[in-house]
Amino acid sequence: MKKLRGLRRYYKNLAIHNDFERMSFLDFQNEPNAWFDRWHWHFDWNGLGDNNFKKRKPHLDKLFRHFEMLVEKVKYLKIEFQLFVLILDNHSSGDAIFLHTPNPNDIEFPLTWKNISEKCTLKNKNLIEYINQLNEYEKFYGIADEPFCILIKKNTGIQKILYQADFDGSNYLHSTK
Repeated sequence: MKKLRGLRRYYKNLAIHNDFERMSFLDFQNEPNAWFDRWHWHFDWNGLGDNNFKKRKPHLDKLFRHFEMLVEKVKYLKIEFQLFVLILDNHSSGDAIFLHTPNPNDIEFPLTWKNISEKCTLKNKNLIEYINQLNEYEKFYGIADEPFCILIKKNTGIQKILYQADFDGSNYLHSTK
C-alpha cells in the first residue's frame, strides 16, 4: 500500500475549510425556490476513516459543521425540504448530508424509508458513542448492505420520516414511484 503524504495538512484543512463556500446554488436568499433531487455531499471521498475511527472523526466533525451551515441556509427556502445525514457503519466514504425538495425530475417527495427504527443497528462502538452524543438530532437506524443511521435535526424541514418505501441493496434512498 502506498503511503499517503500530506495527511497532517489534509486533517488541518478538514477543520477549517468550508466546502460550501463556492457553491452558489446553495444561496437560498437569492434562490428561495431552488429544488434538489437527492442532492448530497460526502466528506471522506477516499474512505480514510473506513478502518480507523481516529481518522473518521474529523470527517464526521466536518460533516456536522457543514450540516449546521446548511440548516442556516435552508431557512430561506420557501418550499418544503428534507435535510438529513446518512452515516454508514463501516464505510466513511458513504457518510453524507442530503437535501431533497419537490423537484421536476418526478422523484417523489418526501423520500421514504422502510424497516427503520429508533433501535440502533450499528456495530461500530466508536461510531455509536459519537452518534449518541448528538442530542439535537432524531436518529433512525436500518440495515441495507450494512447498518446505517439517518439523522435529522429537530425542527428543521420535514420531521417524520417513518414512511414506507422499498430498499434496493446499496441504494439507501428511494422514491416509491
